[in-house]
Amino acid sequence: MPTLSNEGILITGGSSGIGKAVAYACVRAGADITVCARSARDLQTAQGEWEKVKAPHQKIITQAADVSNRTDVAAVVSRAISEMSRFTGLVNCAGILGPMGALDQIDFDRWIEAIQINLIGTAQLCRAVLPHFRRQHYGKIINFSGGGATAPRPRFSAYAASKAAIVRFTENLAEELKDTGIDVNAVAPGAVNTRMLQEVLKAAPEQVGPAIYNDALRQKERGGTPPEKAADLCVTLLSAESDGLTGRLLSAVWDPWPSLSQWKDKLAATDVYTLRRIVPDDRDIVLE
Repeated sequence: MPTLSNEGILITGGSSGIGKAVAYACVRAGADITVCARSARDLQTAQGEWEKVKAPHQKIITQAADVSNRTDVAAVVSRAISEMSRFTGLVNCAGILGPMGALDQIDFDRWIEAIQINLIGTAQLCRAVLPHFRRQHYGKIINFSGGGATAPRPRFSAYAASKAAIVRFTENLAEELKDTGIDVNAVAPGAVNTRMLQEVLKAAPEQVGPAIYNDALRQKERGGTPPEKAADLCVTLLSAESDGLTGRLLSAVWDPWPSLSQWKDKLAATDVYTLRRIVPDDRDIVLE
């Protein structure tokens, strides 16, 4: 894996699941980390695992924060800037599943909450770190996409809409930051067994739909995608090896990301690994 020695990485939603694996991988790669999540207790438990693999000079900073709260966001970014020697990377892992069920039958306040955390929270973190990254003419931002971003996911409209929006937000931000030395990419982690899977399994099949429920059962039985796949992809995207690779949605499971650095220039001239509208010509269909 690439090295992150002497780099400082801020990870949101890092107390469990994919975020926790990303933080662990960053420490293993030599980085200082600042990790936030809503539960201080869960952060403390996770920190014990990261401490076991860090070198004496590495810093591990944790802070309870809600990414949908501007004050919390400002505070955690301020700590990342002031307490890590060279703050160069942001990984937005924080997210919730939101309400499950048909749009006209769910609690709409919870629907709005999912958008606030998944989309607005991600945008707030990006906005907060940009002045620092611009000053140093360098930075790496990774936003997590997920199920529903590239295909419909009925009965999970808040989650799906927010994750699709994350991809287009990532593409827009990458365009805004061209030639600044700041790369912005999105990661699709695959079907990882997280707390979200447990939420689906606790719901009734009628609430989430039989197909989704049965898929969740099979995923649990098979063990799901290891979170380490997405974590390793993040380390690559946070490293100098990926400099210039930006505005892409990369699958931790399906894409040949370990070798993508050698194709950066070729990819930059295409719309590969981006969201685009499908037109009839793409499917050899003639409409007259």
